[in-house]
Amino acid sequence: MSGKTTERADSARFAYGGLDRLFHERARLSVLSSLASHDAGLVFNDLKRLCALTDGNLSRQLQLLAEAGVVEVWKRQRNNRPQTLVRLTPAGRARFSEYLAVLSSVIADAAPAQESQTKSRSGPAAGFAG
Repeated sequence: MSGKTTERADSARFAYGGLDRLFHERARLSVLSSLASHDAGLVFNDLKRLCALTDGNLSRQLQLLAEAGVVEVWKRQRNNRPQTLVRLTPAGRARFSEYLAVLSSVIADAAPAQESQTKSRSGPAAGFAG
């Protein structure tokens, strides 16, 4: 392969276009990870506890995710008390899986660099020393 072909192939290697901005936020990532590990969904209070979010913050995050078609939210009465159940939609689960695949590639790309930095904490790179 020529140098130019290699350069073009590597030019956007670390752009990670598949890191969905909707998912790439701490609170929403917590919500999605929790829901992904509970196929039947979670009730609001359990989700709030697992993600360490306030009622208002969780409500806002769920609103954004529901508008995007990523989660389904059901409200019902149970023992004369309101209860909210949340779960990933099939499309949301697929979209989150795609996001995780890209995130895995970020980790795979960064891991060798992290390992070499841990082994050699030697200051600035050659040519950059002042």
